[in-house]
Amino acid sequence: MKLSSISLLFGMAIALGFYPLTGNTFGTGHSATAKSGRPVSVMLTSYSTTLLANGKDHTRLRIALTDSLSREVTSAKDTVRVYISGDGKLAATDSGTLVICQDTAGMKYAACKLVKGVYNLIFIAGTKPGKVKVEARCGKLWPGSHEIHTLNPGFHMMKPKPEQLPKTTKTIDKMIGADISFLPEIEARGNNFSDSGKVKDAIRLLKDHGFNYIRLRVFVNPSGKKGYSPGKGFCDLKHTLDMARRINEAGLKLLLDFHYSDYWADPQQQNKPEAWANLGFSALKDSVRTYTAKVLLALKKQGTLPAMVQIGNEINHGILWPEGHIGNPDQLAALLKAGMEGVEDVDPGLIVMMHLALGGQNSEAVFWLDNMIARGVKFDIIGLSYYPRWHGTLDDLKFNLNDLLKRYHKPLNIVEYSDFKHEVHDIVFGLPDNMGKGACIWEPLNNWSGLFDQKNNTTVLMQVYNELNTKYLKP
Repeated sequence: MKLSSISLLFGMAIALGFYPLTGNTFGTGHSATAKSGRPVSVMLTSYSTTLLANGKDHTRLRIALTDSLSREVTSAKDTVRVYISGDGKLAATDSGTLVICQDTAGMKYAACKLVKGVYNLIFIAGTKPGKVKVEARCGKLWPGSHEIHTLNPGFHMMKPKPEQLPKTTKTIDKMIGADISFLPEIEARGNNFSDSGKVKDAIRLLKDHGFNYIRLRVFVNPSGKKGYSPGKGFCDLKHTLDMARRINEAGLKLLLDFHYSDYWADPQQQNKPEAWANLGFSALKDSVRTYTAKVLLALKKQGTLPAMVQIGNEINHGILWPEGHIGNPDQLAALLKAGMEGVEDVDPGLIVMMHLALGGQNSEAVFWLDNMIARGVKFDIIGLSYYPRWHGTLDDLKFNLNDLLKRYHKPLNIVEYSDFKHEVHDIVFGLPDNMGKGACIWEPLNNWSGLFDQKNNTTVLMQVYNELNTKYLKP
């Protein structure tokens, strides 16, 4: 996840007078839909964002309009314009044909009239490997979009053998977590947080409301000109060490998220750090291993080793492009294994997560996990992002988690989410055999989470986490 995409969306909702509070509870008679309401954004789900460029590989696209609570407005009858940029085409889901129009700028689009608030269509990959942007627009609403990566049709598909699918034996505690990597930046601006009118340290405040895990992202050199934090270096090793001490002193556990970049790494960008830009592949692997170990050794030296580590962030399209793009699966697997080796060099007992931005995209999650596990990538837990704006419905999420559990025998975690706070936890903790290990909300200290008001005072929604702690963490 990155700030530019989520903060603008929720900033718009706040400007309209809404707060993204989610009071409905999935599985207890409530719904993630609303019969009527004021839409603020277009929800576009591409059920796969990785296809073969063979002229026939395809995926379903689902369109809906959502209100400020991210609920689908089922009465919406609007017409949504769907544009594609790149080699591919759109098709109807049945034997019918799409209505293709042209806007005033001369751009062609498919006119999709919602029926009971929803429209489904098909994207078909072209024959030229590359990136295709699909965007759904409706008036002045925030548009929905996906970047679909189409791969060489000669891609070598692999499936894991039974012996490559052992059950995780490491003990993995249940998580009610929060990614608060923005905290040092917030505090540097002179801001603080209050709970029921009383100023309180943010980490202590979260613990008091039931959180037991903190997630931090770390960049290689964020202080560079093209880095995440030019000249200031937020989310570098030094800031991470400082935050790790605070987390440890508060009695919480740490999940460390390696971005392997100087800047945000996500499905749309996985750029190499500037210092690694011209390395050969062998040196690149060595850099991943030594850098991973260097960071963990520094944390170990001060007694704040994380309980869990992510080898990359939202890596369904790979890491360290172009060498580690998903279109180069053998090289991607080698880089991920180098990261694993860096972890094992410091402490083989650390829990390792692979994190995909595919909360409701089952077919793509299976594609990625099959091909990486079959190529020898080992890890302990599957992490997924779930933002309904991109990753489908709560039913999609539930189906995906249950299917992945059956296939891979790995614990699962929703390591990024914002909406449907209670519902997400109910789904993941409801997985069979205690294999759902919890969730981690992304940057809850900002107003868009609904947990804090404009003056950084906790709202009534924070009580959700007290309830979740009692329901799922208390013995």
